[in-house]
Amino acid sequence: MPIRCLLVDDEPPALAVIESHIDMIEALTIVGKCHNAIQAFSLLQSTPVDLIFLDIKMPKLLGTDFIRSLRQPPKVIFTTAYRDYALDGFELDVVDYLLKPISFERFLRAVSKVMRTDGNISGVLQPDNSVVEKPADSTSAASFLYFRADRKMVKVFIRDILYVESLKDYIKIVTTSARPLVVKQSISSLEEMLPDTGFLRVHRSFIVAIDKISAYTPNHVDIAGQELPIGRLYHKEVGQALKMGLE
Repeated sequence: MPIRCLLVDDEPPALAVIESHIDMIEALTIVGKCHNAIQAFSLLQSTPVDLIFLDIKMPKLLGTDFIRSLRQPPKVIFTTAYRDYALDGFELDVVDYLLKPISFERFLRAVSKVMRTDGNISGVLQPDNSVVEKPADSTSAASFLYFRADRKMVKVFIRDILYVESLKDYIKIVTTSARPLVVKQSISSLEEMLPDTGFLRVHRSFIVAIDKISAYTPNHVDIAGQELPIGRLYHKEVGQALKMGLE
């Protein structure tokens, strides 16, 4: 079930920024947008809300005072141009304190904290600007990853991945269904995101989908017409995984 978000800010451009960030994450949905805390209070009486993105310095009622007025407030992420209220945020036990202008990368880190503390939410944000969605069975063919590329979050189904190649600070994800996707991320962090079974690190620069291997030798594996090297340090592990003698 998506996280139900309420946006509260008296500045329309600031609301638009948060809304655009939320639109890029499938695990989030907007249930309301308010221009002050009074409107937000009224909306909370009739609408279930899991998370509030809340400005602090607003007319009529400060965001900090608004939270203090609630008996059982939802989770809160402060969005403000002022550093002066950081202590209030700590005392109110808010999830995070975002300073404007709010980048998407910083926004992701804040939302990640919400997901880590809510056992009912299946989506998990990962480092390096990636989002992984895991159903009850994380090896299911329906599972997928989101990667930030070309100023948007691009969905990649795990079942479609052929192999991943490290390109220094970037990785190239080669799939069956689209052109390769180049993402700023380490291959080791992606290795942690992939299912425990089904993928194999064959080289410090390559991870392959085991079921996509069409042929192999002691020195390389063949996938989609490409010969990918087997590294010396991975020789034994690859041999065990493929049940072959790589002597």
